[in-house]
Amino acid sequence: MSQMLPRLCLALYFSVASLAVLAGSADDDLRQAAMLHKGGDTAKAVAIWQDWAGKGNIDAAYNLAVIHQHGDGVRLDYATAMQWYRKAAEQGDKVSQVQIGLMYQLGQGVAADEAEAHRWFTMYRKHHMHHEHEPKMVAWRQQALALIDERDRREQVAASRASSTQVLADLKRRAGMSGERPTETAALEPATTIR
Repeated sequence: MSQMLPRLCLALYFSVASLAVLAGSADDDLRQAAMLHKGGDTAKAVAIWQDWAGKGNIDAAYNLAVIHQHGDGVRLDYATAMQWYRKAAEQGDKVSQVQIGLMYQLGQGVAADEAEAHRWFTMYRKHHMHHEHEPKMVAWRQQALALIDERDRREQVAASRASSTQVLADLKRRAGMSGERPTETAALEPATTIR
């Protein structure tokens, strides 16, 4: 048993290390693909993006969709753009969902369909609407409203006090009851000039 624990720890360490290498590799590869595309070598960039999109990387699929939708370094192809947007949207990418909605609204690669566009625009919101009625969410919302109401009341009281003080000071001044003593000014001789 005592010999198995170090082996288990070592195996766990190598598993975690290999996952970190794979995660860093995707970011590095996608960064490299972006630089290749920016430098004009779109074919190599597409190969990298396709490899990672095939592995389920949302960013790679989105990048492929964008370049095909706009013909940026590749042939303009709305149908291919739609395929890549769908691949990213199916994994929950909100931006891709909105882009699909725009393509349906404009009729890019698909027949224009306002109802389908609306469905894609609101998909994320509808999917998460059930959270609005959870007890924790209701409690948080009520707590936030109570805090906002309390802040508004404090601000109104402060504004009312400031306004009342100003009104009272104006009334006293008009009635000649201000606590200030009038200051006397020295009379200037007629020959004196002010510069």
